[in-house]
Amino acid sequence: MNQQAGRRAPVALITGGRRGLGRGIAWAMAAAGFDILLADLERDVAAEETLAGIAQRGRRAAFAVADIADLASHAALIEQAYSGLGGLDCLVNNAGVTVDKRGDLLEATVASFDRVMNVNLRGTFFLTQTAAKRMLADTAVEDGPHRSIVVISSTNAFVAAPDRPEYTFSKTSLSMMARMFALRLAEAGIAVYEIRPGVMRTDMTAPVAAKYERWLAEGVVPQRRWGEPEDVGRTVAALASGTLPFTTGEAFHVDGGLHIQKL
Repeated sequence: MNQQAGRRAPVALITGGRRGLGRGIAWAMAAAGFDILLADLERDVAAEETLAGIAQRGRRAAFAVADIADLASHAALIEQAYSGLGGLDCLVNNAGVTVDKRGDLLEATVASFDRVMNVNLRGTFFLTQTAAKRMLADTAVEDGPHRSIVVISSTNAFVAAPDRPEYTFSKTSLSMMARMFALRLAEAGIAVYEIRPGVMRTDMTAPVAAKYERWLAEGVVPQRRWGEPEDVGRTVAALASGTLPFTTGEAFHVDGGLHIQKL
């Protein structure tokens, strides 16, 4: 990304950024010219590897130990992007958890439901609300970078998964959330996008990798391969860079054709 003299680099805050899809997004956005604030539950070896990869791509990186389920921490997290990196041009809502144990939806527990919803939906909604208010209050954005909010949902935003109902509910709700923020922020020039990853090769899918390998062999995913974190990363980076400036509220499938209905 070429930058005019004197203009700061665009800044992105990526939740759940230390590994998996978060790492793929961070590295792709760094390659596109973004400085990156990563937020995650701990700064471990995986986090250091992700930060090093951002630096190798020539961009600044910072890390915040944060739990987005803790609503009281949101304002400080958003402010860290401004104080540490100079602004906030893109919030990537990537943090999420899945169910403790897959099984019959008739046996889903209150504890699992609350845990998933508190992170995937409640925490994400109120962090986005806090970020949106701060971005709207930022008066130093004229002629600045493209501004956006990206919501990482899932194929389960529209495909039912009865063995993990709370996860599916949370992703379906995120899809509507993205559209509502798109409507609210459009006039201010802040675009909102939803990304629906399909079968992705990450730590979260590792426990059920055998099932997904069978799906790939059977052609359930038309492209017959795993999705990789960089597939999602390149999509997010393209949207956050303003490649499609007359779009907002749109859902982009990164799933190798999994979403296409067929007989």
